[in-house]
Amino acid sequence: MAHSNAPLTPTGRLRLARCVVEDGWPLRRAAERFQVSPTTAWRWADRYRRNGEAGMTDRSSRPHASPRRTPTRTERRIIKVRVLRRWGPARIAYLLGLNPATVHRVQVRYRLPRLAHLDRATGDPIRRYERAAPGELVHVDVKKLGNIPDGGGHRALGRSAGRRIRTEAAPIANNSTSKGAKFGYAYLHTALDDHSRIAYTEILGDETKETAVAFMTRALDHFASIGVRVERVLTDNGAPYRSHPGETCCTTTASNTSGPGPTGPRPTGKSNASTAPWPTNGPTPAPTDQNANDAKPSRHSCTGITTTADTPR
Repeated sequence: MAHSNAPLTPTGRLRLARCVVEDGWPLRRAAERFQVSPTTAWRWADRYRRNGEAGMTDRSSRPHASPRRTPTRTERRIIKVRVLRRWGPARIAYLLGLNPATVHRVQVRYRLPRLAHLDRATGDPIRRYERAAPGELVHVDVKKLGNIPDGGGHRALGRSAGRRIRTEAAPIANNSTSKGAKFGYAYLHTALDDHSRIAYTEILGDETKETAVAFMTRALDHFASIGVRVERVLTDNGAPYRSHPGETCCTTTASNTSGPGPTGPRPTGKSNASTAPWPTNGPTPAPTDQNANDAKPSRHSCTGITTTADTPR
């Protein structure tokens, strides 16, 4: 396809060729008239003699033969590792002894989706959807994360150092029923607008119906303060948000609560992605001194953030 600044479009090529072939113009005169080189004028005139008007279009630049192309057996091995292990080109290249650029070209040739566009659990491409206006649908979800003592845990420091810090650190108020848990859990309650991806998140101490209703009230007030009227709430948490107090809370704000359907796009992918601790196979964050299990929400723990749709897993 000719670019925007090309001196000859298919129509211009046809006019040039007819001037040379049918009208008998010399090549130099035709080249000067159409502001191209004599070689270019000869090329299009020769194509017109052999192929007629159909020869004025662009041809594919792909070679007729590629003797150094990656063997089909190697391509199948690349695709197999990509599908089964969901690795990137660099890891596949190291495993198979290839160049990462070669692995990437094979994946592009067979139109394999990017890892960011795949569901982490199933490996299937994520089906995207989006409501037409802000407030039509708000996703509500809870992420349960284990509290980490000051100084970091074993994932960042190793088992021995993590065990020592866990023993010496001041215990956090335990809100877990697990027998071996000493530091309890932090519950990230998130309400995320389906259209604008604006998320309201609070770090709370549990996921009981009272806590869920209080969070939902504050979330709806936050959306109302920025001019978004919530019409419908989608959650898969069952009891906390679909309890009688939760239904009452949504009824008073003129919004409906529903659970996800049995099929279709993954309903909680957007809210899950907004609270993901780190990507798969990604680097481990550096340890920080913070206590993230304050049961009483504060203004510092309530954030309005916008997540881009690169997309959320």
